[in-house]
Amino acid sequence: MELVKSIYPEIPADRYKLLVQQMKVLLEGETDWVANLANASALLNGALPNINWVGFYRLVNGELLLGPFQGKTACIHIPFGKGVCGTAAAKNKTQVVEDVHRFEGHIACDSDSASELVIPLCVKDKVVGVLDIDSPVLNRFSDEDARALEEIAELISAGCEWS
Repeated sequence: MELVKSIYPEIPADRYKLLVQQMKVLLEGETDWVANLANASALLNGALPNINWVGFYRLVNGELLLGPFQGKTACIHIPFGKGVCGTAAAKNKTQVVEDVHRFEGHIACDSDSASELVIPLCVKDKVVGVLDIDSPVLNRFSDEDARALEEIAELISAGCEWS
């Protein structure tokens, strides 16, 4: 059996350049948040190496509510300000966590996760949700990953009708 080679470049900068282009195409002409977040999670899951979960939480009634994702089953409700996702939402700031087991208040939805990257989704500086990516590898996410995925998160935030 032959393994299928990934279309994504091994060099992160090149991979992210392609991902940004693909995300723009996926969002073109579509504003439904469910459709766009579903496609975004599938795109990122297929493109990012060494991850075990990628998805979205929306801010609903003062808490984060699970949205479209790729991976194992996940926590459905996350209190605002709790865990990595809730902290990113409350602070409106990207969280890069090298070791989730050392993050005070970490919510362990999947015991296989070792590191995490969470990026707020914002509309007019107001958090509407988060992009959450987990990895079974310690210290998986770099500043380069964070910057590139923030650009993708901005595209998603602007491309969806959130009401």
